[in-house]
Amino acid sequence: MHETGTRQSDDACVWRATAGLAFVSASPAAILVAILAGVLTLQPSFAQAGKRAGAEIVDTALVLAVDVSESINAERYALQMAGIGRTFEDPDIQQIILSGPNHSMFVALVEWSSRAFLSIPWTLITSPGDALAFADKIQHTPRFDNQFTCLARALQAVRDKVLPFLPVAANRTIVDVSGDGRDNCNTRPPVDAVRDQLVLAGATINGLPILEGDEAATLEDWYAHHVIGGPAAFLVPALGFSDFERAMRKKFLVEVSSR
Repeated sequence: MHETGTRQSDDACVWRATAGLAFVSASPAAILVAILAGVLTLQPSFAQAGKRAGAEIVDTALVLAVDVSESINAERYALQMAGIGRTFEDPDIQQIILSGPNHSMFVALVEWSSRAFLSIPWTLITSPGDALAFADKIQHTPRFDNQFTCLARALQAVRDKVLPFLPVAANRTIVDVSGDGRDNCNTRPPVDAVRDQLVLAGATINGLPILEGDEAATLEDWYAHHVIGGPAAFLVPALGFSDFERAMRKKFLVEVSSR
């Protein structure tokens, strides 16, 4: 059974998955200390492409899975893309990306609604210039869909059509899910089952629930119980779309700082 910790009242609250899929809350300082002490390991299933190519390893492989369902209007879509883009433009974030033992990461953008679309394929970042170029791509990416909130299908697409094509092996693989609603497609297998398959294969799924709209009061708990999973998994809620950039930067800081 899942156990849920008490959510802190400040806007910096982070839910963390520990001991399987139990959840507790922690301060940002405690999170950084804890995550810097841990190691996330990529299992062979997601590393095979890199091994076959004989390429060097990267520190992190990150999939940004962004909700573009019907509730995401043009303004909200722009706020999400701008928040991600500015995160990669941040010199402090760039320094952290490049401070790992391999000084590099791969990142991809998936937009999801009724279907999932690989909007930006695997992109290698080995310099501040690479990060700025990726930020520019993010902020000029066209929107692909605007229908239902089919997160289970999106995670299946990431599992089957994105992670297996990672160009090189990575020390850690992370799927970063953001959205403003729970899955409403009732697909089989459900979100939990696909998440567990990804975790079994070596991925960590982190979450950024956007607490605005009809599901704002319950979405954080739903993400905690049904979306995040894997070693040191956590979520950072955004208190509305205008808060997305802050939440993305905070979550990215924790994700990339982990060694």
